[in-house]
Amino acid sequence: MESLKSRVLIALVEAVAVVGLGLIPSEGVGSVTQETESALQEQGNGLMKNVEDMVAHGGMGDANAIVYHCGQAGRYAEGLLKELLSSDRRQSQAVGYLNEVIQQCKRVSEIGPHADPGLLLNPAIKARAAARESIKSLGLMKTGKS
Repeated sequence: MESLKSRVLIALVEAVAVVGLGLIPSEGVGSVTQETESALQEQGNGLMKNVEDMVAHGGMGDANAIVYHCGQAGRYAEGLLKELLSSDRRQSQAVGYLNEVIQQCKRVSEIGPHADPGLLLNPAIKARAAARESIKSLGLMKTGKS
């Protein structure tokens, strides 16, 4: 965690230095087009739907559904990462959370659908928590939902 904070601080200092030196216009940093914003929202909605479904199916003991929805969530997290990396937006905190979603969903996939659903729930719940935090840090939370 400490190295992540260090990297974020270094990136922030570099960004401020570059903008301060006038190497790139300040209005270009952090600008997101409406198209990118709607793509982020769509990917975020898909991510949240799948992580919620994944944990709900875990409560019902359906290991196949947990693996399926976690795979889908991982794909949405990867899509969000691509959108973030292709935009000018600097969201290193969200990137860390999205990488955590992908990592936990890989764990679920490695454990597999033939395992006890309770065994799958631990990484599934961690993936859901990371997904919620990523969506929150991107400002994509729907109003009225937490």
